[in-house]
Amino acid sequence: MRRVLSLLFPLFLLTGCYNQGQLSPDAWDLTEQQLDSISFYTTHHYTQNFNFLVRRDSLPVIQQLPAEVLSGMPVDTLMLYRGNHLVVADITTVPADSIDSIWVKVARDQNSFGWIHERDLLQAVSPDDPISQFIDFFSNSHLLIFLATVIIVVVAYIMRKLVRRNAKLVHFNDIPSFYPTLLCLLVASSATLYSSIQLFNPESWRHFYYHPTLNPYAVPAHLACFLLSVWAILIVAIAAVDDIRRQLPAGEALLYVLGLMATCAVAYIVFSVSTLYYVGYPLLGCYVAFALWRYYKYASVHYLCGHCGARLHQKGECPHCGALNV
Repeated sequence: MRRVLSLLFPLFLLTGCYNQGQLSPDAWDLTEQQLDSISFYTTHHYTQNFNFLVRRDSLPVIQQLPAEVLSGMPVDTLMLYRGNHLVVADITTVPADSIDSIWVKVARDQNSFGWIHERDLLQAVSPDDPISQFIDFFSNSHLLIFLATVIIVVVAYIMRKLVRRNAKLVHFNDIPSFYPTLLCLLVASSATLYSSIQLFNPESWRHFYYHPTLNPYAVPAHLACFLLSVWAILIVAIAAVDDIRRQLPAGEALLYVLGLMATCAVAYIVFSVSTLYYVGYPLLGCYVAFALWRYYKYASVHYLCGHCGARLHQKGECPHCGALNV
């Protein structure tokens, strides 16, 4: 009962009441411009005064009006560079433009501003939020391919070294702790859920990308599940490192943690990519079955040595003190 209460107590701390307040009679008495802004916001997920960060080496914007550009008049170009902070100053629709009818006016400061097609803008910027930039970093396809190649080589090398030394390794020569196995399963499940949201509900993920939060109570249910899994990964990772530190000497603990990190990295890349092609779902089921089978058959602890108190997977001679346990 105390364990259940200890788990429920942090959840109670994260909840609270919110008084929305009484709506005034003119709460929805909006102008046509405000209605257009709300309509644009619901479909494009940003509007005026939204902040962007340039992530390309350079971004050209035109200082003249879009109508002057389409009419063939000479225009001046302003170059924006990587790391520049931009704010959306205005948005307009030009139906006569066959390339992109939506033009966005962005400003770096009071004297540096210009117009650009929305399509070109969104390909060169990211929301000026650390969570959005973190998502950008881990969603980069070229980065994933590079990381996959490097990690596979590193994991193969580490596993070869660990097997030769008969060192502890998650799933293969594991320690009697369920936290490392649980961490790998959480990473694989979170990667599958992450790709599933992008696959089946991309608009909700796009809105989350433009307006990120770490509060699972402020987003829809599927995003809340993903955020809860991220928090669970963080908590279980801390518990796993603490358990590894207590059970292994410093050198072996470091090797085990490195092997665990490599396994989690491989799980993230494999399941986040394979789920986009629907292969990740049966693969996740097989991986869960394999991980649980390996743990309960080879790593789970059922007995304690009657002489020295060491943990034993099965009865027999204790590997620590040599006592016979029957």
